[in-house]
Amino acid sequence: MDPQNPPPDDPVLDPDAGLRDRLADAVAAEAAFEGWSRTAVDAASRALDLPAGEAERLFPGGPVDVLTYVSERADRRTVADIEAAGAATLKIRDRIRTAVRFRLERHASQKEAVRRGLALLALPFNAALGLRLLYRTVDAMWYAAGDTSVDFNFYTKRATLAAVYSSTLLYWLNDRTEGGEATWAFLDRRIDNVMQFEKLKADVKAWPGNRRTARR
Repeated sequence: MDPQNPPPDDPVLDPDAGLRDRLADAVAAEAAFEGWSRTAVDAASRALDLPAGEAERLFPGGPVDVLTYVSERADRRTVADIEAAGAATLKIRDRIRTAVRFRLERHASQKEAVRRGLALLALPFNAALGLRLLYRTVDAMWYAAGDTSVDFNFYTKRATLAAVYSSTLLYWLNDRTEGGEATWAFLDRRIDNVMQFEKLKADVKAWPGNRRTARR
């Protein structure tokens, strides 16, 4: 984490950070049964014995606001995990694998809440938010993995990781193997496919005809 830019849930910047975290966790627990709904927020508020109107003050946007907070908080915590693991020193495929695995393992006990969150974000009026949250997640992963690209590769890397992460997330939701081993094997296959495609692109660019075209 950049010490010059502390996260939004830093208690120094947000005195309600601790309470907001507890409420978000309580809503996520309720969401496994009630979905990301007003019912879940109300149940979480009662469980924490919050005064009337406190949940609305902490999350003015309601359940969608809570879901957004949980996702962005998970991104920040995943970045910290990746940096602590020294992933920037790994080969590119291992960086991607580590980033995706850390992100999913943060929610290993909350699969039903994740499933219901995806269902909410799949609704037409939440589609833009879903894309924004996905972009923030993959951008955070690349940042933590040490990516410094500023050219077109910046966007292609994020688009590639978004595809890998999204497909692995859906597979993970239905994985019942011990320790999620089937998911990690699936992730390895997806990364292999990406790496083979990148190698093919590099080979094509290296063809004599393409080298001549690139010099024009």
